[in-house]
Amino acid sequence: MRIQRDTYGHDAMILALDRQPDTALPVQPSKVWPYLVALVLSAVVWLLAWYGSAVQSMVGTWLRSDTFAHGFLIAPISAWMIWRQRHEIMALTPRPNFWILLPLMMVGFIWLLAHLAAVVVVQEYCLVIMILLLAATILGNAIFKELAFPMLFLLFAVPFGEVFLPGLMEYTADFTVFALRLSGIPVFREGNFFTLPSGNWSVVEACSGLRYLIASLTLGFLYAYLTYRSLTRRLVFIALSIVVPIVANWLRAYMIVMIGHLSSMTLAVGVDHLIYGWLFFGLVMLLLFWIGSYWREDYDLPETMPVVATGKLMGQPSWRAILVATVASAGVVAAAPIVATQLISGYAAQPVLSIPPTLGGWQLSPDKLSDWTPHFFGTSAQISQTYVNESRRVELYIGYYRNQRPHAKLITSENSLVHSANKVWGNIGDSRRAVILGSEEANVIESKLKSYTKRLLVWHWYCIDGQYTSNPYWAKLLQAKAQLMGKGDDGAVIIVSTELEEKSDASADRLRAFVQIMLPSIAKSLQNAR
Repeated sequence: MRIQRDTYGHDAMILALDRQPDTALPVQPSKVWPYLVALVLSAVVWLLAWYGSAVQSMVGTWLRSDTFAHGFLIAPISAWMIWRQRHEIMALTPRPNFWILLPLMMVGFIWLLAHLAAVVVVQEYCLVIMILLLAATILGNAIFKELAFPMLFLLFAVPFGEVFLPGLMEYTADFTVFALRLSGIPVFREGNFFTLPSGNWSVVEACSGLRYLIASLTLGFLYAYLTYRSLTRRLVFIALSIVVPIVANWLRAYMIVMIGHLSSMTLAVGVDHLIYGWLFFGLVMLLLFWIGSYWREDYDLPETMPVVATGKLMGQPSWRAILVATVASAGVVAAAPIVATQLISGYAAQPVLSIPPTLGGWQLSPDKLSDWTPHFFGTSAQISQTYVNESRRVELYIGYYRNQRPHAKLITSENSLVHSANKVWGNIGDSRRAVILGSEEANVIESKLKSYTKRLLVWHWYCIDGQYTSNPYWAKLLQAKAQLMGKGDDGAVIIVSTELEEKSDASADRLRAFVQIMLPSIAKSLQNAR
């Protein structure tokens, strides 16, 4: 042991081993780690190549969506955070943990189910989690614990959040209408559409605050890691990064409507609407970070240089165990895509979907019920037919899917009754209604649509492997089950619509009567297509 002055002017204590004449000095950490880093990076690159479809899906979303464009920055930021901890990491000895192969196998199975059910976001999350578990298997618990926060940051690369859009839009509309009425302004509301004496407003996807929430959570996670050392303070700040942008978006929406109302719809109704929104969000985030700085726990620079130890003092890494762990984990993650290729063998022939024949007095009509068309794209086959029974009219739409793939699958956030960009039709409310489908009672999704001249009551549900459901998550599980049993990925959406009367029960009774009589004919048409 000796004391020497370092380049910072501090006295540093350096530990060294006395070299024995007949004993070779073990490998220094600085010489070991380049090989370890190269090995782990090679395994990760191989994993990304093996799951190339998930990587392409993520990058494609980053390119086409401004909401998730930050995904390009996640990996470099994570690498930078890991680099900041290089000294702490290099003081530890890699000890592979083979028990992590078990959760790695589980994640691979979940990826397989998600692949069969065409749930892209779950596949992408599984890919990122596989990267984390792969590194943990090779390097061991102690090193992964040091890297946990920077590596978990990689989860922000997955484009996720669109599932929250309906809820965020509804809550924004709730608060805006409540605040307007509290301000003494009369408001007439239908769903996410509301009318003021000065004009009409609607809460659309851009008003949901999803972009603010994702940006705030990403920045909040990074700020919490860099500013605090206590796990409690980090979690509290991350929680605030979720709550603050949601409330801020409510206030933003209310103030935009107020500016438009007070200016007789001359301000905050065009490009200035978006500019004002982002300026307000920026001020809110600056305020959040400023308040958070009062409890900061930045890492203090050490007064002495870190202790340097030789490989023998740390413990010599077992290269045999490291290589075995690398090969074993690579084999585990390779299994799921191999099984998937065995279950999905090429493309099946395109289905032929026939118009369900008439039953119980319902007759075919050449006239359309309205100019509305469901926004379901990429169908393998579809029909749209109006039926009449005396003065009652119902329109039936069936969208059939086979050989599902990105941008051509049954259940996705991009499929909806009314597209958000539709300037004529709008959805003013969804609910669940229990009806008899076949021999069992099930829920259908009931929606009320409106245009400038007409209103519709619409029911829709899914048919997967002969089973009916309105729950998209259950439908995905049914689709994965059918694939595992070798029945293919066929699925359909069934939509019935009619004019919405002033008494909505009359319209619902009309749809119920149609479904009870015509469902056997619809089921036979779907069975023939399968």
